[in-house]
Amino acid sequence: MRLDNIYRLGLKELKSLWADKVLLILICWAFSGAIYTAATGASQELRNAPVAVVDEDQSPLSRRIVGAFYAPYFRPPQQIGLNELDAAMDSGRYNFTLIIPANFQRNVEAGRVPDIQLNIDATIMGQAFIGATYIKSIALGEVNEYLTGKRDGAESPIKLTTRVLFNPNLTGVWFGGVMEVINNVTMLTIILVGAAFIREREHGTIEHLLVMPLTPAEIMMAKIWANGLAVLIGVTFALLVMVQQVLKVPISGSIPLFLAAAACYLFAAASIGIFLGTLARSMPQLGLLVILCIIPLMMLSGGVSPRESMPPLVQNIMLAAPTTYFVRLAQAILYRGAGFAVVWRDLLAMTAVGACFFGVALFRFRKAVTQTQG
Repeated sequence: MRLDNIYRLGLKELKSLWADKVLLILICWAFSGAIYTAATGASQELRNAPVAVVDEDQSPLSRRIVGAFYAPYFRPPQQIGLNELDAAMDSGRYNFTLIIPANFQRNVEAGRVPDIQLNIDATIMGQAFIGATYIKSIALGEVNEYLTGKRDGAESPIKLTTRVLFNPNLTGVWFGGVMEVINNVTMLTIILVGAAFIREREHGTIEHLLVMPLTPAEIMMAKIWANGLAVLIGVTFALLVMVQQVLKVPISGSIPLFLAAAACYLFAAASIGIFLGTLARSMPQLGLLVILCIIPLMMLSGGVSPRESMPPLVQNIMLAAPTTYFVRLAQAILYRGAGFAVVWRDLLAMTAVGACFFGVALFRFRKAVTQTQG
């Protein structure tokens, strides 16, 4: 391969990308507004949950429990009647409804164990279990403090000291913002490179390239470095501006190390994009293939849920995807401050998988070139 050919073809790709305003807007949005909305709008934390209370006791203890629902986890509890409860839950006005029965305080003081009914709207799966735990803790804490002056119950034989590493306040924005950057790297690289290949075919410029003294490998490498450079600039902006400045997410590790790993991953993801481009015959076909490819890469790579919770078969299959290694090393670098000595194995495996995809894509590209020339 001649480096000057790759360089000049890459400049042509950058000019084509600059002329495509739709793709430019997509890149700008993906590394700015999309990151902010994904981090702040799709939070799994309990926040401003609407609560209703049916207080049939109207005692100091019941009012104490009702007054313990504080922001930002809950909205101020709304007092409703028992006859309104079903309609309110059916209409989705409240996520939680608490029923405090009559004579509740009297039974507590007498040493009995009265029931408090908690109704949960389980269609909000992300907050249902968290909210139930919070409400149970609030009710038990208020009852214990009312009876004994202490929020805790019986003395425990051990003292459990909890240390939350890397995200002390369990803030979902920290996780969502960084993971959106990682996901957008995958999405944009595959789309840009695949679309560039299809665009050459639809505009007829692929024939112009074939009559030049160029090899398929040079054409592929030009598309990879040009589109990869555009994505890498977007990633740098996203981390330095959107993640650190706008979302106020601390980056523990080395950003240059992450960008170097991202450059290796761009090579692998771009090879997947070219491979999909050789399979598709038009932009609509490429769009369908990209959807079928990107969703498993994002959902099963360990970014959404831990790989350990997946079936062993899925874990083994995803070892053939470079996204698995990129997500793991990206989380290690950005969240836990890992250095090269920790992530080099994932970096090597990711590069090897990317080389395999590049070889397959090159084979398909040469086959397509042969058919075109024939």
